[in-house]
Amino acid sequence: MTDYERQHSITQCRIEARRLLKQLRSGAPDEVASAVARFRKLQSFSSTSLGDISHLLERVRLKHSLAVVAQERGFESWRALKGALEPEPQTGTPGLDFTQRVEFVVLAVRERAARCRVRGAGTIITLRAHRIWHIFPGEIVVVRPHKEWSFAGHSYLSGEIESTTLDAAAIGLQPLQLEELDMWDPHQHYWGEEGERIEQWAEPIIARGPRREFRLQHMLPGEDTQDPFWDPIIEAMELKDSGNSKEACNVLMDLCQADLRCLDAHAHLGYLAFDHTPKEAIRHYAVGLGIGGLSLPNPFDGLLPWGYIDNRPFLRCMHGYGLCLWRLGRFDEAEQVFEKMLWLNPTDNQGARFLVEDIRARVTWADRAPENAATQAATLP
Repeated sequence: MTDYERQHSITQCRIEARRLLKQLRSGAPDEVASAVARFRKLQSFSSTSLGDISHLLERVRLKHSLAVVAQERGFESWRALKGALEPEPQTGTPGLDFTQRVEFVVLAVRERAARCRVRGAGTIITLRAHRIWHIFPGEIVVVRPHKEWSFAGHSYLSGEIESTTLDAAAIGLQPLQLEELDMWDPHQHYWGEEGERIEQWAEPIIARGPRREFRLQHMLPGEDTQDPFWDPIIEAMELKDSGNSKEACNVLMDLCQADLRCLDAHAHLGYLAFDHTPKEAIRHYAVGLGIGGLSLPNPFDGLLPWGYIDNRPFLRCMHGYGLCLWRLGRFDEAEQVFEKMLWLNPTDNQGARFLVEDIRARVTWADRAPENAATQAATLP
């Protein structure tokens, strides 16, 4: 089993555990009964009856759901299952010199550590460093190591983070598939009622003539083929809306750790950070744009219509990135981003044409704050 397959399996288990918790708390009799039956497999809840679920609701936490998932897979504990799925520790791996600076690709950032892959080597480690929250999934970090060790089947490294860079082409990802679709003819596109004046932004798009539509592969680790209505992104946003932003972040980090090409995870991590720290949010969006851009030829003159759902994660990243640029006062760059969005998706489901007008007029983000907050949320999840 490859490292990717192992991480993907771990993500599936975590998402199944969260789904089990959600079923227990759903209030739907059939779902609650099914969840109670599964929790009763644990010794600590074996005496709980369906008529007394308050005991479960008060005590059950994610760790119990993970224990259920592990037991159903034939393991005595979540720790045992995770140990069986995670890559073997590779302390002292030949060819790696941890006495020198090491480049890591960041996979996920937790409260006190980051899961990383040694760039070019594939070795997976847990990095502990000061100010760990200043690195982001999909970035390359240069670390001066202090100590390397193994514990409970995991490889660890402590060190000093010296620099971070974003170079999507250098982190060793397979580009997402780009599917060629129909030709789009601007003369058959709806630009408004008959007799209405064509807006200025649309004129060069129409003059360019027909162009090819494309669909970008949608990568979403943790999808359940048996439950088409289950979506870990929606689960993360429900957690955020319920006031549990920390757990929402953990869900999204799980997706990044399983596959950095999950553009929606980067988009929604940016969304979680956007209100308070746009300088952090823009880095999440930039990673999503960079990874998605690996699949697009340079130059790319096609369309990525919002109407194809699989294109939306990339367009969300672009939208969030442009909003951050505007909020940070980088007007020229923001204008270029929103103009590009109009060329990629002339239907303009995200309202880029309205934002371009304000940006060209050098209207600040603060002047449009209430409207902008609505705009930012309108295209999520």
